[in-house]
Amino acid sequence: MGTVKISFKLNGCDMNVEVLPNTLLVDLLRDVLGLKGTKVGCREGECGVCTVLLEGEAVNSCILPAVKVGGKSVVTIEGLVKENGQLHPIQQAFISEGAVQCGFCTPGMIMNAKALLDKHPHPSDGEIRSGISGVLCRCTGYRKIVQAIKTASQAGGRK
Repeated sequence: MGTVKISFKLNGCDMNVEVLPNTLLVDLLRDVLGLKGTKVGCREGECGVCTVLLEGEAVNSCILPAVKVGGKSVVTIEGLVKENGQLHPIQQAFISEGAVQCGFCTPGMIMNAKALLDKHPHPSDGEIRSGISGVLCRCTGYRKIVQAIKTASQAGGRK
């Protein structure tokens, strides 16, 4: 099986890579490009810990063939941190509100929150719960996660 060349934007940078046609985006990100912030959980698109933004939409990278991102823009959890190392308001809110426990689901939660706040800057609790419904957390009970997203929305979480 031969490789396929794909070009795409990753966290604002132009990327040109060769992948096998069956390479999944999560494996490209973690194993080839070294971006370990995107987690691997179920590999079935059920747990949401592998969430990245594709053209601004939250997608499960564990079921997305990497070739599907050709010509598109992908943002990972690493892409939210500013060049000077300053955390994105959503990341800071998760820390401030104690919404991080084991941390395994946190990148997926934050990326879903980013997609939500980009579309709905001031969501209700119900909209927040719906926006993160694709990510499973076994530690927090979601209360602090919802509060962190509310806090981020008040701090301008779209930036």
